[in-house]
Amino acid sequence: MRTATEDYRPGALGEAARDYGLRKPVSLACIIAIAAACASGAANTSAQQSGLAPISDDTIGRANIPVGFGTLRQDDIAIRLELQGLIVRAIPLDENLIRLLTPDSYRALRDLQESNKQAIAAVTRRTGGRAPDLWYVSFYGVEPDVHFSPMELVITSSGRDFRALEVLPLSSGFGEQRLKQRETQSAIYLFEEAIDLDQPLTVTFQNVRNEDWEQILTRVERERALVRARASRPADH
Repeated sequence: MRTATEDYRPGALGEAARDYGLRKPVSLACIIAIAAACASGAANTSAQQSGLAPISDDTIGRANIPVGFGTLRQDDIAIRLELQGLIVRAIPLDENLIRLLTPDSYRALRDLQESNKQAIAAVTRRTGGRAPDLWYVSFYGVEPDVHFSPMELVITSSGRDFRALEVLPLSSGFGEQRLKQRETQSAIYLFEEAIDLDQPLTVTFQNVRNEDWEQILTRVERERALVRARASRPADH
């Protein structure tokens, strides 16, 4: 069953966002793919069964988790903040982390990055060739006509505060910065490549803080061990 923050409706997608210094949204098909991945049930635990090939364009060379063996849901690694009339959900798009997700969720998030690769590359060039840290962030309206300020999201890691270098809208109307009741707006956030996901961190939006990442790390480390164990088993014939 989908959670509130996984409510994506095709009728709310596909138009160009207004100009608030934010990029053009990606295609409707990409958003629907994410929604389908969120709603996915149990995952295949074999790379052969899932049919997923390892990603060949790991340009940063840091991925060491095998593809196709994860069982976590997006909510298992999401940082959630509840405000008056609004729910914010933030997911790091680090390759080693998203490889722990179910195959469908993993592929959907990879496709999301692929759809925005030109905009991401532009930011990489602007920052001297250092690839930015990517996060998937969604805003869900609990009450009607709720205002949100996308640039108020702050990540605190290793004693430093990080604000987005760029925000790439994924849904139409993101630039309007308003939510209807039960409406979701989402975007990819690009941060300086210095956020340490292996250490506790804090996500703040307006005056609400979430420090659950330390608990999420325990779940992540357990799944990493399980993924490697599954990958080491001989394939069934």
